[in-house]
Amino acid sequence: MSGDLLPENSIVVGCGGVGLDLLATVAAFPQPDQKIRSTSFKIQGGGNTGNALTCVARLGLKPRIISKIADDTQGRSILDELQADGVDTSFIVVSKEGTSPFTYIIVDNQTKSRTCIYTPGFPPMKPDDLTESSLLSALNGTKIAYLDGRFHETALVVAHEAIRKNIPILMDAERPREGLDDLIKVVDYVVCAAQFPQVWTEAATVPKALVSMLLRLPKVKFVIVTLGKDGCIMLERTANEVPSTEEEMDVDKLLESLETKKNASINIPTCISSVIFMKASLATNLRADGIGTICGKLYIGTAENIPPHELIDTTGAGDAFVGAVLYAICTNFATEKMLCFAANVAAAKCRALGARSGLPRYNDQRLASFME
Repeated sequence: MSGDLLPENSIVVGCGGVGLDLLATVAAFPQPDQKIRSTSFKIQGGGNTGNALTCVARLGLKPRIISKIADDTQGRSILDELQADGVDTSFIVVSKEGTSPFTYIIVDNQTKSRTCIYTPGFPPMKPDDLTESSLLSALNGTKIAYLDGRFHETALVVAHEAIRKNIPILMDAERPREGLDDLIKVVDYVVCAAQFPQVWTEAATVPKALVSMLLRLPKVKFVIVTLGKDGCIMLERTANEVPSTEEEMDVDKLLESLETKKNASINIPTCISSVIFMKASLATNLRADGIGTICGKLYIGTAENIPPHELIDTTGAGDAFVGAVLYAICTNFATEKMLCFAANVAAAKCRALGARSGLPRYNDQRLASFME
């Protein structure tokens, strides 16, 4: 890969889950007590952090992973696959006893949905598993750290050391987990699943929830909520560029206005920013009634409209999106470019079975316009 396309420092450290996915596609999801046959089957590496860092590696960065597996057949497969993709696994703890995590995944060809049955690994990772020297080595020269919320005690140790070294942190908030509240308040960027903002904040709408998150998390620079085929919504905090006398905009109404700017005839990912409604300033005071006001920018990112015959499996699409966002932060992409890029990477992933088979490489022609 051309050196001038990447920052001088292109190391990404991730702490979180890895596993093995056993994927079976079926013509339609079975009824209770029904016996059916699979139409295809694949065994492949999985886990949020394993998937996101595989994406990062294929895009040309240098990921290191902090996780835990057992010395069993699944564990050895997990290691081999990560290493083959260029992920540094030297910081993975291998337990002599126990079992590595794995997931049964049923992919419904009719609805294009997937159902996951997850079995955690044992024993779980604890802070004592990660020596201080190993942690310092993992973070040495790192551009950004990534947490998926698993192994929360160990993740918090990693986060605090990253903060001491002025390494920014991105967190994937898939759903509320034990220890999440301690982690999310120390990170710099949050990407979350569709239901998370409202569940975590108890706000009535997604835009209100995003305002609430930025008010409750003063360190966070942006929050992105991924919405599958409906794309994503992002709220970015800005410096107080807006005079206090500037009129406030209701964040729900602003989102409605942005939605009207979508062009259904465009199949490729696009990005629409609240900047199009601004006059003098590039940001505005966004009001969420009953919650508060934040100075920022609101964005809508659309997803690619994938033809039905090309849409194979959505497993790991969110992890692909996160991996692309990590790449975009490391390479200083503008926000609009970042959201379109991440949507393209996620769409490429959806064209193959499993979380990793479809992940594109940096020289993929579908990404050429972003890499120039």
